[in-house]
Amino acid sequence: MTLRVGTDTSKFPRADALGAIGTLEAIAELGLDGAFFRSALALSPTLDAGELAAVADAARDLGLYLEVGTAKVNPYATPEAPEIRRLGEGDYLLGLERIIRAVTAAGITELWTATANYQFRIRGLHACDRFRTDVEWSEQLRATAKVLDRIAPVLRDTGAHLNIETHEEITSFEVVRLVEQAGPDEFGITFDTANVLVRCEDPVAAAARVAPYTRLSHVRDVALHSTDDGIGRFLAPVGQGVIDWHAVLGSLLEAPHPVNLSIEGVVRMAAEMPLYIHDPVWRAGHPDLTDQEYESVLALTRDYESRAAAGLAPGLDALRGSIDDEQSLAFITESAAALRAVLADLTGPERLVTTETGMRNA
Repeated sequence: MTLRVGTDTSKFPRADALGAIGTLEAIAELGLDGAFFRSALALSPTLDAGELAAVADAARDLGLYLEVGTAKVNPYATPEAPEIRRLGEGDYLLGLERIIRAVTAAGITELWTATANYQFRIRGLHACDRFRTDVEWSEQLRATAKVLDRIAPVLRDTGAHLNIETHEEITSFEVVRLVEQAGPDEFGITFDTANVLVRCEDPVAAAARVAPYTRLSHVRDVALHSTDDGIGRFLAPVGQGVIDWHAVLGSLLEAPHPVNLSIEGVVRMAAEMPLYIHDPVWRAGHPDLTDQEYESVLALTRDYESRAAAGLAPGLDALRGSIDDEQSLAFITESAAALRAVLADLTGPERLVTTETGMRNA
């Protein structure tokens, strides 16, 4: 087994203009292996069975994997997705169920979800739903767990897996607990390699934590730089940031489920997100964060800043610059080449990967 390399279409240049099938054709022309659509509504705004089947058939004909998103499962975040409630004629959970049933009828069974949102137009702790003051994060997690319990029968009935993302507001520890509590037969993890660093987690340690449950991925590298807020996390093409890709991909190769590598690119900016490491409220909001991983992220930041100072990596001003469509596409193609180089190194015929079930060719 090896890992296939595709892309998230929500950050793919001109995806809206190309439409779902046109985007798949463009992805195939780039030599990529598949596509992740953040929303099923990007395949068919009305969840029309014929339109969904046509997209699934196009992906199959092009030799591409096809993965699709559903909707958020934190009920405190659902007011920001009125289109899902409309699908359920006022019932958000019914809207989510209709998405699941529609896409699984088209043969798509690995589905994405997430727990909350990030407000890029707002500065400060409250840009992240983790730090809302009207409802504590612990209560949001409890409410999310109840939604997972209620949607589990639909997943069992359809044979789907709903894969919770290591999104920017939630830690990998918390995602693992949600999946273990709700049941790994119905639920899995979408491992976002960049988001775990927003929560000050070492990506190598996070990969090892989530690998047993990971079924989907969002892949990108990270640049870390000191800022007035603490540390800024910026997105970077794979191989150009701080992540040890041999270690991360090694964990995913040992995962019990096949994992496609969907590159999540950039649009207009490198998506700076702050780690408020000097704020005691921020630090107290991460009860699972160990001193070892905290210090590891500080070390990764120092290493990146040293590279930037030597002119070997973009500095803070460049990281905060704007990004055009050409650069967005280059982000994807450069990341794909870097991922395939690491995979070739890890899965060459002279190398073996150890799994819990024994030894096998990678």
